Amino acid sequence: MEGARVSETSLPTEPGRFLRLGLLVAALLLAVDQATKLTLIFGTNLRLTWPWHITPFLDFTVVWNRGISYGLFQQETETGRWILTSVKLVASVILFFWLKRAENRIEAVGIGLIIGGAIGNAIDRIWHGAVFDFVHFHVGDFSWYVFNVADAAIVIGVILMVASPFLTFGNRGDAS
Repeated sequence: MEGARVSETSLPTEPGRFLRLGLLVAALLLAVDQATKLTLIFGTNLRLTWPWHITPFLDFTVVWNRGISYGLFQQETETGRWILTSVKLVASVILFFWLKRAENRIEAVGIGLIIGGAIGNAIDRIWHGAVFDFVHFHVGDFSWYVFNVADAAIVIGVILMVASPFLTFGNRGDAS
């Protein structure tokens, strides 16, 4: 059909088109996650003087999470530690292949956040035997779980992945 235009959003994306973006996000998130953790663990006295009251609703504290999200499935053995570490690393590899097939920037950023967060928490398990969590939000008697930068990135990444088909800005745009 001569003269008909096909919109960019109806074209399939080439495989790997957003791979570089997702890997950049993963690397940046991993760097920020590890920098915050290492600074608080080794560059401050938080381990000895916690909690630090940052605002009336935010504290920095020290929690060594030997389980998965929300402290579930706590592992006190070396076998459990390495099983959870392996699960994180395998998930990261699977997500890498998913990232290669990402259809838009938002999905790629979401996957990148999850990969960076999973690797950041896996590094904690390898080096420390547990994940270092330190951010504690609370309001009155309500207390949210203690988490870290990697945990927050994973949650945001999942939200972006789920929402990406419904968001119009940035979808299927030029990867440059």
